[in-house]
Amino acid sequence: MQADSIADPLTSPAPAEVPLPSAPLARVVAQVRFPEIVSIERREFIGPFQEAIRRDYPALRAERAAGVMLAPGGVVQPQASSTTWRFNDRSGAWRGSLAPGFVALETTEYTSRGDFLERMRRLLHAVEEHVDPQIADRVGIRYIDRIVWSGPEDFARLVRPDVAGILARPFGDSATQALTQCVFGLPESDAALMARWGLVPAGGTVDPLVLEPADSACWILDLDAYAPSEQAFDVDALLAQTRALAERVYTFFRWAVTDQFLTKFGGVL
Repeated sequence: MQADSIADPLTSPAPAEVPLPSAPLARVVAQVRFPEIVSIERREFIGPFQEAIRRDYPALRAERAAGVMLAPGGVVQPQASSTTWRFNDRSGAWRGSLAPGFVALETTEYTSRGDFLERMRRLLHAVEEHVDPQIADRVGIRYIDRIVWSGPEDFARLVRPDVAGILARPFGDSATQALTQCVFGLPESDAALMARWGLVPAGGTVDPLVLEPADSACWILDLDAYAPSEQAFDVDALLAQTRALAERVYTFFRWAVTDQFLTKFGGVL
């Protein structure tokens, strides 16, 4: 399915995945939030959960940091510090995280939706068995693509004009930063899609908590789909919702980029 055949990236069926051996995916993160469980702070509580996932994630690190909350009007309010348990695989490319209010899976070596969701399934089953949150408050998945800026002429071939915008103009190479952000409500659901794209200068990032700065100027496509509704913490239902959100992100991605983008990164059409 070509980008031109996707009439509406918010409602059109998801196209078949085109594997990209050299995919510019910098990071993929999925998260399920739940009401705070203070016992997760305790080492004696976390032990059985660690044993359940230790074969996949043998390296455990504890991170303690002050939390923040975005209040109305964009005001950041400090919150009490909490511990996030980080479980890394041997390669360091995959990481599971457990905190008093969420569980997350992230990777810098994404290969396919099926592989990611299978890993997510195993992690959620361990949470269900050893933490038993009972309620999920929010489900989300985020994909961040990053490509080195190569100038407006090359760039204009990689993304559709709606997305390229002023950066595809001859004077686009004079831009040092240019970012666009849109938040879409997804029809017939309570889910939403945050789409952010644009040029980020060397040493810059769209989100320092998720993506480390790059050494050179880069064009970034940051797609975050999420459903902020309360539901039962049911692994099958959460996975189905995560899959649907991932498919919506992929549909938007395929709408945004051209066939030249896919072939540039190893895709076979």
